[in-house]
Amino acid sequence: MSVLSRRLTLPVLYGAVIALALVSAGSHSPITAQEAPPAGADGSSDTDLALSSTSTLGPVTAVIRLSPAAPVIGDPLTLTIEVTAEPDVEVLMPAFGEALGSFSILDFTPREHITEDGRTLQSQRYTLDVPMSGEWAIPRLVVEFVDGREGNRRAPEGEDAYELLTETIEFTVDSVLPTDAESELHPFLDPLAPLPTRLEEAAPFIWGSVFLFLILPLAVWLIARVRRHGRRRSAYEIAAAKLRKLQKAPRVTPDEIQKFYVEISAIVRRYLEDRFEIRAPESTTEEFLERASRSSSLTAEHADLLLRFLQQADLVKFAGSIPGDLEIADSVRSAERFLAETREDAPMLEVEEGSAA
Repeated sequence: MSVLSRRLTLPVLYGAVIALALVSAGSHSPITAQEAPPAGADGSSDTDLALSSTSTLGPVTAVIRLSPAAPVIGDPLTLTIEVTAEPDVEVLMPAFGEALGSFSILDFTPREHITEDGRTLQSQRYTLDVPMSGEWAIPRLVVEFVDGREGNRRAPEGEDAYELLTETIEFTVDSVLPTDAESELHPFLDPLAPLPTRLEEAAPFIWGSVFLFLILPLAVWLIARVRRHGRRRSAYEIAAAKLRKLQKAPRVTPDEIQKFYVEISAIVRRYLEDRFEIRAPESTTEEFLERASRSSSLTAEHADLLLRFLQQADLVKFAGSIPGDLEIADSVRSAERFLAETREDAPMLEVEEGSAA
């Protein structure tokens, strides 16, 4: 699932110029295999080679490390996420298990401490299990942060929020079978017996050949086609299923309420991207709505409903506003109404394995 960068309400032109300057300052290092350090902020002590990537946006740097770099099926993988932030910068680490649905999580250890120069160092350490050999990837992770430094505030009474996206880390899990296992598992067969000379005696062989070379491949093709069709859902169905699942999550404490609004706004924005073909992963709420309003399928009424919904979500996520039960219920109804009223002509999409849809 993608979480998009947002900020408090600002004049669109002024905010766009400043945001462009900060995004242009971001950088990503190439993914490399290096000797893992003897001990990180999370207390790791890996000595195997590790795949790593470093991403920087403004005052925040994220280092993703995966070890071992060349695992064999059955080896546990250690994924470490280390985020360093300058003083007065508040960081929101990726949610537990975010984007890691393809792996089994065996262990999870979060840590946080302040360095001698006042910087904040947070880390998350996962121990993962890979179900099979082959090509795999750690997807891009989202680190949100609020830049509260005095010289970087762009609103008189607010702070600016951004998203730092890490790089995808691709790796290969090798099999434990030896290179000559194919010949050992499939030895040469004995010579075939000669065909019967009479048609009646050859009938079982003929029917068996028809089944093996015609009926069986056709059945396999039909089953595969049905399964492929079964994994496709409309953008509306996917978003509605995620919204129903989210409503079961607790939202009592301020942290639970903030997480709820982060996820519900992400569901709506992802639906907008799929439904109206909007691609603006790093735009603010105002910029995102401006792009959406250009679509001939989005009415003025729906644009106004969407604006009020996303502004309420931004107040909770970035301004510390704590809505009551009635306000939360109103936000859920607004999201449900928007999805239902724009569901017509929603495109069909592939449903990911383990998705709520």
